[in-house]
This record gives sequence, structure tokens and C-alpha cells, in this order.
Amino acid sequence: MKFTVENDEKYTVVAAQVEKLDTLSAPDLKSELVYLNKSGVRNIVIDLEKCRYCDSSGLSALLTGNRMTKQIQGSFVISNLQPAVEKLVKISMLDKVFSITPTRNEAIDMVMMEEIERELGDAAE
Repeated sequence: MKFTVENDEKYTVVAAQVEKLDTLSAPDLKSELVYLNKSGVRNIVIDLEKCRYCDSSGLSALLTGNRMTKQIQGSFVISNLQPAVEKLVKISMLDKVFSITPTRNEAIDMVMMEEIERELGDAAE
């Protein structure tokens, strides 16, 4: 199993179980993210604690997930970036695109705060 999926009422956590998010594993991540999107999951936390390497196909899968959640006014937060992956994200300037937190708990907190803000915004309209 390359990824584990944990569903909660307000969000889903997808945790990488692979050391490399590359051409072999990225298509599985992208498929999982498309499936979650089609299933109505609005908020996704990606936990990359075990991922030590990422290539362009891995970044592409993450960008796909980010784009799909934004299209349905959801949150997409990446947590636990390891040094080599974090360096690639920064070099690619995707740290300006992605919401990134140091830990899974902080990512969940961010999702919950954004969800409360959306609910308050909806109630004000």
C-alpha cells in the first residue's frame, strides 16, 4: 500500500507510505486524489512524513489535488515535508502555491479554521 487514507467528518488525511513520490507512486496519489474529489471530499491533508524524495510527477500529483480542492472551495494542506522534498518545493516556488505546515496536527487545525471561516462566510451572505 503506497498511501493510507483516513476519513474524518470534515477532512481526509492521505499519508504517503513510500519514500519516493516519483513516476512509480505519483499516479497512485493522483488517482486517490481524483477519487476523493469525485466522492465529495472537500478538505485534504497530505502527510509526507515518510517521503524522502519527490520528482516532477510527484509535484504534478500534488498540484492536481490542490487545484481540485480549490475548485470546490476546499482546503489542501501538505504536512511533514522532509528536507529534500521541502527544498524541491521551494526551488519550484510551490511554497507560494501550497499551504504547508510542519505537522499533521497543524494541517488539520488549518483545515478546520478554513472550514469555520467558510461556514461563517456562508452564514453572513
